Amino acid sequence: MITFTKTTEQSSKYEHLEKMSVAELLANINNEDKTVPFAVEKALPQIENLVTEIVSKMKLGGRLFYIGAGTSGRLGIVDASECPPTFGVAFDLVNGIIAGGDKAIRRAVENAEDNKTQAWLDLQEQNISENDVVIGIAASGTTPYVIGGLEKCNENNISTGSISCNARSPLSQTAKFPIEVIVGPEFVTGSSRMKAGTAQKLVLNMISTSTMIQLGRVKGNKMVDMQLSNDKLVDRGVKMIISEINVSYEEASELLKKYGSVRKAVENYKL
Repeated sequence: MITFTKTTEQSSKYEHLEKMSVAELLANINNEDKTVPFAVEKALPQIENLVTEIVSKMKLGGRLFYIGAGTSGRLGIVDASECPPTFGVAFDLVNGIIAGGDKAIRRAVENAEDNKTQAWLDLQEQNISENDVVIGIAASGTTPYVIGGLEKCNENNISTGSISCNARSPLSQTAKFPIEVIVGPEFVTGSSRMKAGTAQKLVLNMISTSTMIQLGRVKGNKMVDMQLSNDKLVDRGVKMIISEINVSYEEASELLKKYGSVRKAVENYKL
């Protein structure tokens, strides 16, 4: 029998938090936060396996879906929403789905995470297919909404991954490509928006960024396909062009305006 312990629910190693000064609170939270990247490091082989699967599926025309509840669901939505402006990809290439629907982004929806059948219904609304990859995010690794969604994906030959913070959780046992980042008890007992949430965010950053780089959405170290949605990004784009083809700011600005992206401006520049 597989042993499963919710370390994310174990008691904090700090006592009497209410008696700590602000400086003590901040120092202790920071000390706990320092441990998170080392926990992520231990999971790098698992992350690599999942990214490799995502890249192969996307090259076949597939998409990436994150499903989660509460903080985990919100983190998936944040990562998905940042891919189009950062990498210039279609808005539906990376998708975040949260238990309870969009209203749950701002306010908790009662019992939404306990519905084991709803995630599959939510995915079906997106015309999920065998070319897609679905990643379930749950710090505890026990969220019924997420587990139920991955189970149905498995039944329909859809690749599944997971991000959780307890070893040998039910979610990890369900996913084909599980990622476990064991961060231990939280500073405030059970508050998995803290270290667990930080770990999930770091892993999501790694997954989406490395995937997009593998798909050619970064040149050198530059976001050459970023959406030019504000003055700061336009200025950044102009400076990227200058560094690539050594023209004046004015000429680079005109090229960017004409072609609409750094990549196209550089590719279409003629001496």
